[in-house]
Amino acid sequence: RLGNPLYKPSGASHYQPISYANAIQRVADHMKNTKTQRSFFYASGRSSNEAAFLLQLFARVYGSNHVNNCSFYCHQASGVGLNAAIGTGTATIQYADLHQADLIMVLGANPASNHPRFVKTLIECRQRGGEVIVVNPVKEAGLVRFASPSNFRSMISGGTEVASLYVQPAVGGDVAFLSGIAKSVLEREAADQSFCRQHCNHFSDYQQFIEQLDWSMLEQQSGVSQQEMELVAERYAASEKTVFAWGMGLTHHRHGTENIESVSNLALLRGMLGKPGSGLLPLRGHSNVQGVGSMGFTPALKQQVFNAMEQQLAIKLPETTGMDTLACLQAASRGEMDFAFLLGGNLYSATPDSQFAARALSAVPFKVMLSTTLNQSHLFGVEQETIVLPVRARDEEQQPTTQESMFNFVRLSDGGFDRIPQLLPEADIIGQVAEQVVDKSVLDFSQFRKHRNIREAIAKVVPGFEALAEIDDSKQEFHIAGRQLQGARFPTQDGRANFRLPDLLQKTSGTVPHAAGATTFTLTTVRSEGQFNTIIFNEKDVYRQQTHRQVLFMHPADIIKMGLQEGDAVDVSNETGTMCGLKVSAFDIHEGDVMTYFPEANILIPQEIDSRSCTPAFKSVAVQIKKSP
Repeated sequence: RLGNPLYKPSGASHYQPISYANAIQRVADHMKNTKTQRSFFYASGRSSNEAAFLLQLFARVYGSNHVNNCSFYCHQASGVGLNAAIGTGTATIQYADLHQADLIMVLGANPASNHPRFVKTLIECRQRGGEVIVVNPVKEAGLVRFASPSNFRSMISGGTEVASLYVQPAVGGDVAFLSGIAKSVLEREAADQSFCRQHCNHFSDYQQFIEQLDWSMLEQQSGVSQQEMELVAERYAASEKTVFAWGMGLTHHRHGTENIESVSNLALLRGMLGKPGSGLLPLRGHSNVQGVGSMGFTPALKQQVFNAMEQQLAIKLPETTGMDTLACLQAASRGEMDFAFLLGGNLYSATPDSQFAARALSAVPFKVMLSTTLNQSHLFGVEQETIVLPVRARDEEQQPTTQESMFNFVRLSDGGFDRIPQLLPEADIIGQVAEQVVDKSVLDFSQFRKHRNIREAIAKVVPGFEALAEIDDSKQEFHIAGRQLQGARFPTQDGRANFRLPDLLQKTSGTVPHAAGATTFTLTTVRSEGQFNTIIFNEKDVYRQQTHRQVLFMHPADIIKMGLQEGDAVDVSNETGTMCGLKVSAFDIHEGDVMTYFPEANILIPQEIDSRSCTPAFKSVAVQIKKSP
């Protein structure tokens, strides 16, 4: 962590310490001399609701709608898919519903590494006689049996069984797999016909579409046998209360939005929405990524928020089209961006095509980064003028802040620790810059020096956050009004949910050159137990029994087919880039698929996206593999 701001002039090889006042003045001066449409603003999920709201407000009053956040690299497909299907982009359940479910289906997630508390919930479901079905191309040991590394007795005993059924589809085969389950549910007459016809649109079209699907085609595209799909359907048909939970294994595909809609279809098919113990749960990992989105840190504000912001704050907002995260970087690479304001995060490491990411960030003449800790983004893509402003962490804030959980629950954090006394809170920095850039006659940002006033503005502008206006006095944390589905009325225009017809064509991202002696595979990427998002704290991966990260996980049969042995070094490549010298490790992964670690593998991830959510396909990439020379 830093104790003082850093400044690096364009072309310099070193940063130098400067004062906050000097740094803030430089940022403000540069913004005053920049065309607003040539600037973009990015936020990670680390920041508070208050900081996120304040910065997006500042950006828009400044004149830019190029306002985006890290969800475009993670769960944006969840929001787009759920909104299209049921009219809300977040979880439809509360935490208590998990303790009533008799079946929890976990798709494309590894909570043993990334949501360990959620694994405890899965184990509790098993202990009360419920089912846990895990759907993942990779057999993750922590989802078979979970042993907490922090619990000595748990490690000695070998842990507790988690999955009652573990299904391994091919990478990218999720739509076909979920459609196969739906086909079997319909064949065994287990669909809730009354719910589907009374409360959903397009059910007849969906039913006809599913019923005409050929089992052999579903097997081929999903990589799962008809028997396995029917077994999942049998257990789903026997369930009275099912929760579907998923991670980025579903969203990180060119058909990520269709994956989410396919999950929603399956839930609607048996009426598993709007009743206790049932529903949909995107497993969002970053602490406040959902809150940042709720605060309007997106290229396009919802019309209700847009109108309220103009009316309540007496301002005029820009109506130009804003760009998503990757689009802003692509614009930067074309020389179309002059300024970037990065609120937390590690944008370089999070971006696909690492060589492109460095070029794009380096092409921005001026960048300012508000960070709690240093990361790769302070070292790569910083060829031009760069300022790093260290900020207080959440528990160091001098005023209370709020965050939103993935269960739509708003928490109040008091802060108060003073580890590095000279550090400024991020909202203070944003406010000081805004006060220098925006004329008081347009909007007086000095009123937002008090977080209470920011919260009162949020309460007036963002639907469901009305209770935020009183939280300083009441100390009452709350569920956001209108988010949880209760009964069979949905927050869509007609109050009905929508079945969505999927495209069953698999969409692998990336192309591979024709290289002698190379074999083509589909690559997926994962995080380890020793990392949090892009930040790696420990080279070891306890659950996968690895001591380093330069590893390529392969099915044993694929290793034999290629004439390789465990421990051999291989080169993995496509037209985006090459990773050299990865060590082969036999692993229980779907045959024909391989896996390595994110973010190192971003060198191989092309800029291809899901066209509806603009999320890159981090988890389904064509690559060639050959033995290293």
